[in-house]
Amino acid sequence: MEQVAQQVAVSHGEPEEYDIIADRVTKAFDGQTAVSDASFAVQRGEIFGFIGPSGSGKTTTIRMMTGVYKPTGGRLSVLGGDPARFDRGTRELIGYLPQQFSLYPNLSALENMRFVASMYGISPLKRRGRIKRALHIVDLWDDRNKLASELSGGMQRRLMLASVMSHRPQLIFADEPTAGLDPVLREQLWTEFRRLREEGRTLFVTTQYVTEAEYCDHVALMVDGRIISNGTPEQLRRQAIGGEAVDVRVTGLTSSVLNAIETAEGVHGVEQRGLGELRIFVDDASVRLAQLVTLVQENGADASHVEEYRPNLDEVFVLLLEQHRGLTPEAAQPQVSEEPTTELSEEQEAEREER
Repeated sequence: MEQVAQQVAVSHGEPEEYDIIADRVTKAFDGQTAVSDASFAVQRGEIFGFIGPSGSGKTTTIRMMTGVYKPTGGRLSVLGGDPARFDRGTRELIGYLPQQFSLYPNLSALENMRFVASMYGISPLKRRGRIKRALHIVDLWDDRNKLASELSGGMQRRLMLASVMSHRPQLIFADEPTAGLDPVLREQLWTEFRRLREEGRTLFVTTQYVTEAEYCDHVALMVDGRIISNGTPEQLRRQAIGGEAVDVRVTGLTSSVLNAIETAEGVHGVEQRGLGELRIFVDDASVRLAQLVTLVQENGADASHVEEYRPNLDEVFVLLLEQHRGLTPEAAQPQVSEEPTTELSEEQEAEREER
């Protein structure tokens, strides 16, 4: 814990400003490792995205942070304490949206909301407005009198999220909150997450949708139980391509022109993508772009259609996966799937925890 805390203090601020600090956290079930040496810190009042394929260890990590599982190794601090020893006051500061539906199927959506609000001690006067707002956000107000068992899987998911939002906790764990939702509702939920962040709340969100990392302040990419990258979305882009990149179309490209570009200051790679089409990897695109145009012209060629290249986060994920596994793009791509790999099923996990 001291190592991660010191890194946090140097790079961002004091450890007290962080709601979660994980230091080499590991979880194994009967010798099978689901999470290995996970280290990260989540700053108070930010959205922290935990991205990775199904089965990569995301849910197991959340269950350790909420006190459901004890880590096999490493140290973990959540809201300044050990999750395995949370008192009632600390637990009331935490909201948890699990993957599986856990409300009462024989109660209506509204009755479930009232029950959850009462469990957290919210007065009838306050709960009325909170429940109405939360159900409107997830587009369930018109279905409020339907039994939970009559709702579709996606609607049940939205009801779970509404129950968490009505509680208004300081720290919210959302495990695959947008799974199964249409793009409009996904955008509405992320808008609500940003609103909660503006109120100073901390959100730890897991997702398989790599593009949702754009909505996060910081992102950790987890593959096969290991965090392979951790930083802001822009930092992940720079890590994936080794800095920044510029796309240039060169008319009159010759070997001498290409050699001049490859050996220019600040250039650390050139990729030929077609006839006269170059992708040039540089340390700083804003500085090198004009220099590259001048360099091409000085060597008797002409540069046109010059623009900075920013890979989308799907590309970034694949590139980082290649770097992690040392694979070619063709070999790495199929690994980004929705098939379970190292993480155990809920039934297996529950059974082995009981042992």
